[in-house]
Amino acid sequence: MISANPLLKVNGTLGHIKSEEVLVGVPRVLVTGATGLLGRAVCREFQSAGWTVIGTGYRRARPRLLRCDLTDEDAIRGLLHEYKPDVIVHCAAERRPDVMERHTEAAVNLNVHATSTLAKEAAACGALFLYISTDYVFDGRNPPYGEDDSPNPLNMYGRSKLEGERETLRHCPGAVVLRVPVLFGEVESVTESVVTSLYLKVQEASEESCTLDHCLQRFPTDARDVATVCRKLSERARQDPSIRGIFHFSGKEQMTKYEMAVAIAQAFNLPSSHLIPLTEQPAASALRPINSQLNCSRLELLNLSVEPRPFTSAIIDCLWPFTPDKRWRQTVFH
Repeated sequence: MISANPLLKVNGTLGHIKSEEVLVGVPRVLVTGATGLLGRAVCREFQSAGWTVIGTGYRRARPRLLRCDLTDEDAIRGLLHEYKPDVIVHCAAERRPDVMERHTEAAVNLNVHATSTLAKEAAACGALFLYISTDYVFDGRNPPYGEDDSPNPLNMYGRSKLEGERETLRHCPGAVVLRVPVLFGEVESVTESVVTSLYLKVQEASEESCTLDHCLQRFPTDARDVATVCRKLSERARQDPSIRGIFHFSGKEQMTKYEMAVAIAQAFNLPSSHLIPLTEQPAASALRPINSQLNCSRLELLNLSVEPRPFTSAIIDCLWPFTPDKRWRQTVFH
C-alpha cells in the first residue's frame, strides 16, 4: 500500500494517480464507486471524452483507483483537497433493497451520511456534484413519475436514497440528482446485475421449471447510456448554472423479470418453456413498487438525453462473454 496522504490508502502496484499527474486545463472528474457496474461505465465515458478521471473504490479497489472509505469525513476532505475535481459523480451506494432491510445502519452511513459529507465538501470546493438516485423513491401506484411528483418510498433503500437527495440539495443547491431504474451493462460477473443474473435462470432449462416475477414492471437501463447522460449533464451544468436539481433517465422498454428472461432466452436461441410467470407480488423482506416508471421529458427537452439501447442488442452485448462458447458472437454476427 502506498499513501497519497495520511488520509488516503491507495491500492495497486501500477502506482497511484498523483495529483501532479492531473493535466492543467483538462477537466477533472472524481467518480465514487468506480469499481461498480455504473462507476466503471462512468469512468470509461469521461475518459473517452478527454477528461482526467479519478476513481475511488473500497472493498473492490484495484490498480489506478484510490481506496477511500466514504464514511470517513476526513478521508473525503483529504481526497477533494488533493485532487480538486471540477465534477464529482457519486455512484457509490448500497443498492440491494433486501440487504438494506437487514443491515440498515451500514447502508444508511453510505447512502445518506457519506452523500451529505460529499455534498458539503463539493459546495466548499466549488465542484459540481452529481448524485445518482433511484426510481424506488416512488411507491409505484401512479406512474409515470415526473421530477416534481411527491416521493413515497416503500422500502429502506428508497428512503435512504431519498434522504441522500435531500442532503445533496440542502448542502449543495447547485447539485444535480439523476434518478435511474434497474441497471445492467458490461458486468464482471453474471450476478452483478439482477437483469444479467436472469441468464442463470434461462440456463436451467434442462432442470425443473423456474418461476419468475411477472408482476413488478421494470425498465431495464444500460449503465453505458446512464454514463453518457452523466457526462452530458456535467458538461452542460459547468456552462449553465440553471442545470441543477432533479432529472430522470430510463430505458423505454417495460418488462417484468419473466419477460426479461424470455427476451434473454430468445436473444441467445435458448429454450424458455421452463420459465413460469408468477403473477403475485413475490415475497421479499423489502417491498418494491409495482410500476415506478420515470417521465424523462426534462432531460429530453434540454437535449441532454440519449436514445436508450434496445434491450435485446444491449443484453447480447453484455452477456456474450459468459456464453459457453466464447466464439458464439462471431458465429452469429459474422
